[in-house]
Order: sequence, then structure tokens, then C-alpha cells
Amino acid sequence: MPDLGMPTLIEIPELEACAKLCTQLGLQFVELNMNMPQYQLDRLDNLSLARMSEKYNIYFTIHLDENLNISDFNPYVAKAYLRTVLEAIETAKQLHIPVLNMHLSPGVYFTLPDRKVFLFDEYKAQYLHSMELFRDECEKSIGESNIKICVENSGGYTPFHIQALDILLESEVFALTFDIGHNYCIKGADEPTILKYKDRLRHFHFHDAAGKNDHLALGEGELELKRYLYMAEHCGCRVVLETKTVEGLKKSVEWMKKNKS
Repeated sequence: MPDLGMPTLIEIPELEACAKLCTQLGLQFVELNMNMPQYQLDRLDNLSLARMSEKYNIYFTIHLDENLNISDFNPYVAKAYLRTVLEAIETAKQLHIPVLNMHLSPGVYFTLPDRKVFLFDEYKAQYLHSMELFRDECEKSIGESNIKICVENSGGYTPFHIQALDILLESEVFALTFDIGHNYCIKGADEPTILKYKDRLRHFHFHDAAGKNDHLALGEGELELKRYLYMAEHCGCRVVLETKTVEGLKKSVEWMKKNKS
């Protein structure tokens, strides 16, 4: 069975309460969600997190802000996002955090009478160059540390996203997160790209889905969960039980207990 973790939850705003629940449920880690104000880097106390990790015998991963856009055409904005990632890497080094999870931003698009034009596609050379610079900065910062920046599928990879993945995955510090619910909700469109890089899978966001309802407790939707669990085990991935409620998390833990190999 892979290491299992939980996300930080709206219902439990205090991190220590999340850590305590993590241990009570027999999980191994908590994924800190940097979309929440209390998990911004300037508010995290590394010493407190280290003590919490030791007290509850768990570790942490980090979900970077979903607004992260290191390719923003405004250089001041892009530098702020890059600084955020580099500071998160330093936090990860100090706390022995193995995974930073990130999304690839689709950027802005213009709606024409017959189509959408994504500006990252229209100015693709600049976009891809920014990815090269980002990759190199992260590689330099991580150095010999065993930290992976895992790129998560979300609303469907665009062609320019796939080209960006090709660039990022040239470095061993980058890997992939497979969010199986997101993939289901776009009718499996991301799965061929993820399977192309199956050897680079290191992280899963694991939840059920049905129709357009995502982040359901395991066993409450329509996904082939056992197939994806086998994939996670085979690839040596960590698995976040990414439901959004305590009740859903507890149901997912029970499903895992019943279906562990």
C-alpha cells in the first residue's frame, strides 16, 4: 500500500487538528494547501511544523497556489510566483517535504467569433522559454535534495501544456501528479499524456466522481478505483485522499482498508 495522505480541510482550519486527524485515521501525511491564507509561506512556522511532524509521526507535502502562473507576461507578477516556488523549495528542504504539487495555468484567452485563442498559444515561443527558465531555476534551487515538483492535471492539458511538460520533465526534479477525478470529468482526455510519462508519476490525488460531481468519497462514484490504485502502487506514488469533507475522508479511508492489496 502506498503512503496515504489527506488535504487540509475547510472544516478544520487549525493545522494541528489536521495532523491529529491524520494520525487517528492511520494516514502518513498532510498536504498543505497554499490557496488558504493560513498556509502561506510567511505564516508557516517551520519549527512548529517540525515539532508537529515528530509529535504525530507524519510528514507534509505542499499544494502550491492554483493561481500560480510563472509564465505571466507581466514580469513583476511572474517574478512573484517564481519567488513563491523558490521559497517553498527552501521550506521543503528544511522540513524534509518530498513533494510540491502544482498546476499549469492556461493563462488568458480571447474569444473570437469562431474560436478561443489562448495567449500562451499565440505567443508560444515566449511561453515555452519561460518554462525553460522556470525549470532551470527550480533545478538549481533543489540541487541534491530529494524534492519533486509534481505537475497535476486539472481542466485538460492543452497542446502548449504538453509542450511545457516536455520541457519540465527534461529535469529529474519534475514529475507528475495524476488527479483521477479531474481526468474523469473531462472524459479521460488527460490520461494518454499521463501514461506517456508513466515512469515519471510520483503523486496521486485520489477521489471518486460521477457525472460532473467531483471529489466524492471513494466508492461513491463511477471511477475504476482499483485500477488506479494498482497504478499508484506499481509506480511507487504517494496518494492524497482528496475529498473536501471530514466525512468523505473517513469513508475513503474505510474504502482503502477494504481494498488494500
